Amino acid sequence: MSKVIKVDYLARVEGEGSLFIELDDGSISRVELGIFEAPRFFEAFLRSRKYYEVPDITARICGICPIAYIMSSSRALEKILDIEVPEEIERLRRILYLGEWIKSHTLHILMLHAPDFLGYESVLSMAKDYSEIVKRGMKLKQWGNQVIRVIGGRSEHPISCRIGGFYRIIRREELLPLLGELSYVKEYARQLLEWVLKLPIPDIKMKAEFVSLRGEGEYPILKGRVVSSEGLNISEDEFEDNLVVEQTRYSTSLRYKLKGKGCYIVGPLARYNNNYDLLDPEVRSVIESHGYGAPLYNSFQSIIARAAEVYHSVLELEELISSYREPQQPYVKGVVKRGIGAAITEAPRGMLYHRYEINDEGYVVNANIIPPTSQNLASIEQDLLALSSKLVTLNPIDAQRLAEQIVRNYDPCISCSTHFLKIKYINKCSYV
Repeated sequence: MSKVIKVDYLARVEGEGSLFIELDDGSISRVELGIFEAPRFFEAFLRSRKYYEVPDITARICGICPIAYIMSSSRALEKILDIEVPEEIERLRRILYLGEWIKSHTLHILMLHAPDFLGYESVLSMAKDYSEIVKRGMKLKQWGNQVIRVIGGRSEHPISCRIGGFYRIIRREELLPLLGELSYVKEYARQLLEWVLKLPIPDIKMKAEFVSLRGEGEYPILKGRVVSSEGLNISEDEFEDNLVVEQTRYSTSLRYKLKGKGCYIVGPLARYNNNYDLLDPEVRSVIESHGYGAPLYNSFQSIIARAAEVYHSVLELEELISSYREPQQPYVKGVVKRGIGAAITEAPRGMLYHRYEINDEGYVVNANIIPPTSQNLASIEQDLLALSSKLVTLNPIDAQRLAEQIVRNYDPCISCSTHFLKIKYINKCSYV
């Protein structure tokens, strides 16, 4: 006896994707997470552009996390140009990036993910019964937007960032007003975490290798070693050499596996598991008071990691803004020369890898961008395969709902994943 779960358009994800699952004799015989958005060719049209154009161009890959693209591309190119940014600029970048984490995580928790656990179709229907947590969560998101706006000039696609720092000095008096709202922001962030910890999360453990940056005395966001829960420990420059790149006939996104190991998971759950000791003690206290800790081996619990990172970000921003010192100059100039540079930063959805080669005149010769969602695609399908015994026992509607939730556990940014260089057209298949 076989049956098919087919989702033509995944709901509550960023971008356009589909899902096809074939179950046969009590197990899944085929699973395909289809990415059918058109390829976006960012690596291709970066060629022959000046190096200083790269951050602003790559920022347009994602309207939710443009800062992640700005920071990964800037750091990669700064390596080539021998730029070492001073501590003041590094801290300002961290403030900006944490604002994006708050904005992105809060959006996903309340609008895309929590409705799954509570049985609602959307945040609109959920808000009727949970109006206070939704209102407070949206105010928390607005505060994250305000952090970005103060530094970046606007909350979407900031215009103040450049290679080597910022186009102008961000004055201390511009940042301090953000602290005036911290009393309620901290309370809302704590309440959101506590609310998430009480959600009816399915108790499903899955074997996985979690890969993230490992922070150097601080929770990772801008830099660190690439580590995994299974012992991987390499520099960001070695990362691409440890990958196997694959392409499937049903997806316009590449996917990645670790050489000799297989698929892996990046994102909040990976950061949480690999850096739990670096979370603010107050955040760990709240988590452990509800019986959680680390590691977590359940992709459904990624919502816990996101909420923990929101609260951590708010608490860290209080310290970073309070102690902020203005840099002597807004940016550091580099020496334009031929070279190759690679860098990883932690986007809200996981490690974002950029590698660039430029020539003697500073024009881009080659580029490679590996977004978090591309790295997670194989693991999403593995999660679905691991739940064969559960899916076959459910009626078609409930089975489809569970399968979609597994995808949403990863907060996939499908649009971010669809930019590669080679397209191979294969005969179209239709599923009945």
